[in-house]
Amino acid sequence: MHVRRTILCLAAAFLWATHDPDMASGQSSELMEAYNSYNALYQQGRYSEAEPYAKEALRLGTEEFGPNDPSTAVYLNNLALLYEAQGHYAEAESLLQRSLAIVEKALGPEHPDVAQSLNNLALLYHAQGKYAEAEPLNRRALAIVEKALGPEHPDVAQSLNNLALLYQAQGRYAEAEPLYQRSLAIREKALGPEHPHVATSLNNLALLYQAQGRYAEAEPLYQRALAIREKALGPEHPDVAQSLNNLAELYRAQGRYPEAEPLYQRSLAILEKALGPEHPHVATSLNNLALLYQAQGRYAEAEPLYGRALAIYEKTLGPEHPHVAASLNNLAELYRAQGRYAEAEPLYQRALTVRKKVLGPAHPDIAQSLNSLAVLYHARGDYAEAEPLYERALEMRLNILGSGHPDVAQSLENYAALLDDSGRQSEAAEMAARAAAIRAALAGNGAQN
Repeated sequence: MHVRRTILCLAAAFLWATHDPDMASGQSSELMEAYNSYNALYQQGRYSEAEPYAKEALRLGTEEFGPNDPSTAVYLNNLALLYEAQGHYAEAESLLQRSLAIVEKALGPEHPDVAQSLNNLALLYHAQGKYAEAEPLNRRALAIVEKALGPEHPDVAQSLNNLALLYQAQGRYAEAEPLYQRSLAIREKALGPEHPHVATSLNNLALLYQAQGRYAEAEPLYQRALAIREKALGPEHPDVAQSLNNLAELYRAQGRYPEAEPLYQRSLAILEKALGPEHPHVATSLNNLALLYQAQGRYAEAEPLYGRALAIYEKTLGPEHPHVAASLNNLAELYRAQGRYAEAEPLYQRALTVRKKVLGPAHPDIAQSLNSLAVLYHARGDYAEAEPLYERALEMRLNILGSGHPDVAQSLENYAALLDDSGRQSEAAEMAARAAAIRAALAGNGAQN
């Protein structure tokens, strides 16, 4: 039986015009003070503390520039990103739509700042699994910047990157790869081969290769990204921690545990020092080190890391954030692996409840929770409870991700195992064959690209 845990193997999306108030010339000292307080707290991951300052900056900005000025749109955008970080997606969407409307009316529909607003709204939809709503926004943003700035401008590279991320999330790897490659080529030409944005493109292309099992192609890209970041940013920058983490995750996926562990540990140490011990990024790093220990059967070492990660997320993001749900799910997986089914079940159920409330009924993470809960019931012999959950998870994944996505193969494999255990061998064989065809197609695509 297969489960999918949540890891920090981070691709970098680009949130344009997010925190920079430079476009708002002539700001009052009160506005700058509110903005600076917001920004400092935001960077520390202290989102609930940052919120009143973001609201005050928006109020002051609206008074100083008027409700329909592009400068006001910046402050709407900042508050929206704060809400998004906390999982308050409905509030974020309303603000981003207002920001987009202001910029379109003030600057015209083909201004680069409109592309920035479209990009941010698309990323919000992406986070919610609303891929069909995100794609036309990403495409329109790309068309605007290509027309306004030319096909080799760094902003075009950013837009290509974000569209590629969307395709990758849907398992559309063959469509994502040329976009990542073009983004990388633009950045190398425009910025030079050792620019941090080049490292970001290398990192994201490596993530795509890793998702396809193309480990030998991914590794040198991760290593080059790490070297660029260490040289350009210094050895203790959070982006270096991201590169260390992603290289470690590649090694973990290959079973190269002794090589992965010191990278995870160094990544965690950098983040704790740079961001403080209670930043959400620290929680994610703790989660990933715990995943490594769990993979090695070092359950006693993994459990306190999962527990600390969960506590940080709950404190900084609130009890109903998607990261909290992911942390609950991972701790439940640890308990299930140890046969502690009674402890695992309420965590799985709480994770599912949080995801339904925050993400809505049709997000890939809902399918993950259903699959995980089904695996638990299957493991303890409750086949009648497991089957409808496997069936719902499979249906959701087919509808959201398409018939060729690896998560669909996972659902088919799990359902096939249940059918086989239930004595329904012919049905099991049919599902297993469908899963094998998906895996073969994915492997074939990887070999061809």
